[in-house]
Amino acid sequence: MKRYLQILKLFWGAAIAAQLEYRFNFIIAAISSIGSLIGSLFSLLLFYRTGYKFQGWNWEEALIILAIFTILQGLSATFLIPNLNRIVKQIQEGTLDFVLLKPISSQFWLSTRTVSPWGIPDIIFGGLLLEYARGKLGLGVSNYWLMIVPLVCGIIILYSLWFMLGSTSIWFVKIYNVTEVLRSLLQAGRYPIVAYPTAYRFFFTFLVPVAFLTTVPAQAILGQAGDTWILGSFVLAGGLFFASIQFWRLALRYYTSASS
Repeated sequence: MKRYLQILKLFWGAAIAAQLEYRFNFIIAAISSIGSLIGSLFSLLLFYRTGYKFQGWNWEEALIILAIFTILQGLSATFLIPNLNRIVKQIQEGTLDFVLLKPISSQFWLSTRTVSPWGIPDIIFGGLLLEYARGKLGLGVSNYWLMIVPLVCGIIILYSLWFMLGSTSIWFVKIYNVTEVLRSLLQAGRYPIVAYPTAYRFFFTFLVPVAFLTTVPAQAILGQAGDTWILGSFVLAGGLFFASIQFWRLALRYYTSASS
C-alpha cells in the first residue's frame, strides 16, 4: 500500500505540474462550471416556480441533490475522465503494451495515471450550494458525516461501471460512444429519483444505478435514508468494484499485443 501511495504521489505531482502550465484553462473551467450550474438551477426552478415540488422534496432538499451531482461531476472531471477515457485510445494505438509491462497493477495505472484540476471549480461550487441548502434547512454540520459512506460508494459505483465499459474496447474498438451514453444517462442524477415515472425509477436504480449516486447520499444527509439503502450502496459498490477487477482480468485474456 505504501508503495502505491508513493507512486500515486509521483503520478499526480507530475500531472498537476504539467497542467499548471496552462493556468488560464482554470478560469475557463470556472466560467464553464458557473454556466452549467446556473443552467441546472434554472431547469430545476422551472418545476418549483409554480409551487409544484417533487414528491417528498422541497426546493432546498432538491438543491442538495443538485449540489451532490455537481460535486460528483467535478470529481469525475478531475479523476475519472482524464484516465478512463484514455483506455480506449491506448488499446487502439497499442500503447497498452507498455502499461502491461510495468511492475504494478495495470488497472491501478490506467485508473490513476493522471489528474486534472479543471474539475475543481465544480467541486467548490457544489460544496457551496450544499452548504447553502444545509443552512436553509437548519441541518447540523454533523449531517455531512452521514453522507460520506453513500457518497464514496456512489463514486466507486460510477468508476466501476465506467472502467468496465472502457475495458470492452478490447473486443469492440469503437466503444467511446457508449461511455458518452453512460455520461448522458448520469445527467438524470441532477433530479430526485421520484421525478421520473416508475419504469424509469427501476431503470435508474437497478440497471444504471443513478439513484445511488445522488439521491441516496442526499437522503443520508437529510436523515431520511434507511439502513437498507445505505447497506445496498455498500454492497453494490463492493460488488461492482470486484466485478471491474475480474472483468479486466478476463478482458486481458483476449488482448492481443500490438507487437504480436
